Amino acid sequence: MTSSRIRTLDLVVVLLAGSSIVSSCVAPDDTSNLPKEDATTAAARKEMVGLSEADVRMCAGFPTATADAGGSQIWTYQRTVQRGNLNVVIPTLAVGAIPTVGGSLNVDPGGYCNTQIRMVDGRVAEVAYAGDNNTPNHRDALCVSTVDGCVAYARQRHQVRTGAISR
Repeated sequence: MTSSRIRTLDLVVVLLAGSSIVSSCVAPDDTSNLPKEDATTAAARKEMVGLSEADVRMCAGFPTATADAGGSQIWTYQRTVQRGNLNVVIPTLAVGAIPTVGGSLNVDPGGYCNTQIRMVDGRVAEVAYAGDNNTPNHRDALCVSTVDGCVAYARQRHQVRTGAISR
C-alpha cells in the first residue's frame, strides 16, 4: 500500500473511533431511574373524578376506612400483597488473580397499597396512592386491583351518558 492510502485508512479509523466515542456520550431521552406509573392507576386519577359515592361502592366496594378532612371525606381502600420471594444464588468462584464472580437475585413483588379517594359533595374529587405499592417496572402497580373496575365502570358510564352505546 502506498503511504497516501495508509494515511487515508488511518484517518477513516480515527474518524470512526471518534464518532463512536461522541455518540456514546449522547444521553437517552428518558434518564429517570423511576419506573413509569402504571397505566390503569394513572387513568383512575382522571377517569374516576366525578363518580358518585354510590358509583364507587359499586365498582370498588365499601372502603376499609374513612376520615373527615375539612369539608371533604377521604375513603381508603387497603390492599396487602403477600411477599413471595424468588431467590437465586450464584456461588462465588475465585481462581488466583481472577476476580470473583457470584451474587444473588431477589425478586420481591409483595407490598401494600392504600388507595385514597377524596369525596367532595358526594363525588370523587381526587384519587391518590400510598404505601409500598411499586413493582420493579411500574409505580403504584399494586393498586391496580382496587381501581381497575372503577376505570372500566367510569368509561362505561361516560359512554352511556354520551350515547356511544346503544341499549
